[in-house]
Amino acid sequence: MTRLSRKEKQAQTRACLMHSAATVFARRGLQQASIEEVAEDAGFTKGAFYANFKSKEELFLAMLDERFAKRIEDIERVIAGEGNTAEKARRAGDEFVRTLSADREWERLFFEFCAYAARDEEFRQELVTRYRAMRDRIAAALSANSEDLGKKHALPSEQVALMTSVMANGFALEKLLERDALPDELYGTMLMVFFAGLDALNAGSVAAADSAS
Repeated sequence: MTRLSRKEKQAQTRACLMHSAATVFARRGLQQASIEEVAEDAGFTKGAFYANFKSKEELFLAMLDERFAKRIEDIERVIAGEGNTAEKARRAGDEFVRTLSADREWERLFFEFCAYAARDEEFRQELVTRYRAMRDRIAAALSANSEDLGKKHALPSEQVALMTSVMANGFALEKLLERDALPDELYGTMLMVFFAGLDALNAGSVAAADSAS
């Protein structure tokens, strides 16, 4: 068997700690869960935890970075893929719902940390920084797609990315509360309606510009 390098061992330890943290935080909650519990669940010492993370908050942010990176990849792939606006919107909605369904505890944990961020300014800033970075990537993908298609938009891509983020969080919260009573296809429908309205707004903006000239 090939021996792992020091860097590979550290990456493996971090991955185990993040996996255990998701389990422990979901079972005990952020405030009640301890670093000792997370380390023990992962099969490591408290010292191993501190060798990788300085706090529960930093560990959660690492978990968030991992999930945001995957979400960005999914969205960029859909935007750059084949199909018209409606088809892409539906596909993006389906991808997001599949992500929620695959790890229902994560959304509950995410909203718990959001509530915690409202009471801790330093952590809130860390959370907001990551959210803005994700939206910037989505906005850049939307802009690049518009340029490729030769389209002009009435709204800045940054604003469109923000609106879709707000819709995603709203749907995730409702899904957390309503569970199976909320249809999975609803979010895809919301995106389709939103982008159809955006296309109509763009068409009206272009028509107005043409008539003015």
